[in-house]
Amino acid sequence: MKKTYIAMMPNKIGAFLKASECLSGLGINITRISYNKAVDSHTLFMDVNGTAEQLEQADEKLKELGYLDYEGHEKSVVLLEFTLKDKPGMVTELLRLINDCELNISYISTQHHSGSLRNIRIGLMIRTEQQLDDFLHKAELLCPVHVLEYNHSEKIYDNSIFYRSFVSGLMETGELPEDRRDELLVMSNRIMQMKDETGQSPYRTFESISRFAELLAEARGAAFQPRITEHRLAEHTVLTLIEPPCGSNTMILRSLDEVLLIDCGYALYREEMLRILRKLLPDFDHMKKRIFLTHADLDHCGLLDLFDEVIATKRTKHCIELEHEGKDGYREQLPEHKPYIRICKALTHYQPCDPDKITTPWKHFDTLEGLLTQVGFFDVGEMHFEVYEGKGGHVPGETVLIDYEHRIAFTGDVYFNVHAVTKEQAEYNRYAPVLLSSVDTDPKLCAAERQAIMNRLGMGDWQIFGSHGMKKEYNLQLQND
Repeated sequence: MKKTYIAMMPNKIGAFLKASECLSGLGINITRISYNKAVDSHTLFMDVNGTAEQLEQADEKLKELGYLDYEGHEKSVVLLEFTLKDKPGMVTELLRLINDCELNISYISTQHHSGSLRNIRIGLMIRTEQQLDDFLHKAELLCPVHVLEYNHSEKIYDNSIFYRSFVSGLMETGELPEDRRDELLVMSNRIMQMKDETGQSPYRTFESISRFAELLAEARGAAFQPRITEHRLAEHTVLTLIEPPCGSNTMILRSLDEVLLIDCGYALYREEMLRILRKLLPDFDHMKKRIFLTHADLDHCGLLDLFDEVIATKRTKHCIELEHEGKDGYREQLPEHKPYIRICKALTHYQPCDPDKITTPWKHFDTLEGLLTQVGFFDVGEMHFEVYEGKGGHVPGETVLIDYEHRIAFTGDVYFNVHAVTKEQAEYNRYAPVLLSSVDTDPKLCAAERQAIMNRLGMGDWQIFGSHGMKKEYNLQLQND
């Protein structure tokens, strides 16, 4: 049985030794340790293996040692700016006042703005509002003082409570329940540890996670303004392309009397997408709703529960089955992808759909030999698609649809028009590669699959629709010698 402990360690010699002796004495094996004093001087992460009985005993012993007790660390940091006269003794008087009020300093920075005044910024660890009020009343008799707004993305002023402050910010931004706290703590630490081991700044990692969460939250409600365009595919076929600020495109394919959606975006934007779908499809609530899923990434399958039938490859269905059973999906099975995916699931309120509604109408190959393997056909109205399953360069189960008669291709995330995204999409797209290292499971393989798609397109003018960005217009003609 696996478990992650988030231990609050006293900053003294032998602290970790005592925790290690506690666990080893119970026969528990420690499989991962993460501690970075520059980030957080108290928080230690330990992944362990043991029986349920051993872990229950470990819980009690670590609590007795005070390592699982967060009560002693519930304090906040307030950043204050003091304007002092530039004369001997002023800084000493201020420091003496801080000491007399029994406050701890976590940050100091001084700046000269003129020849006679000096600004000094000090971060103070405050336990109660009354303690802050009493100090400010006394400090204002000494010099002008201003309370500055704390900004996580600029500096970390108190590295003894960083992780919990950071995750509290994520939970507030994402409006998340308390039961997501520990997982966010663990997964944020895992990303930091991976990046730190490659020489990247831990703070850049945390800033990226924070900004990613902010972008998701900022796009909600009235700010959810996707680019919506309409494209003629054939005489009786029209495609509506919906490009949201964050996440994958959603496409509505209307051909003759049939309607099919392709991908459906993040679960976070449920109400926003319903508003748009009901406007574009007035009978949406009462019609039979079918969706084709290009692959099982979170930003493509967040709203599958809205549909009566989900059409996908067997591998894509298997991924959702795993998640539905509480197991790791394909992305989470990759150690370098798991932390980001878990954080993303929490921030976007993702819940896997019932796998029973997923149909897999095409042939399944246990092993895919080629970069693109034709697995069957798929008709929608007057459109006749050949169905290709990729080898898994982006993610296992990835699917490409090609209609050779009408020269239309739906390529999912294997290929999309990266140069034709909106400004909002461009900013959103910056963060997944930072936190994942690569959005592809196998970047080299995915690059080869992209080329294989282009090689399969015949002569003439093509419209290519990826799952991000505007369509790509592609022309292939014979070259005359």
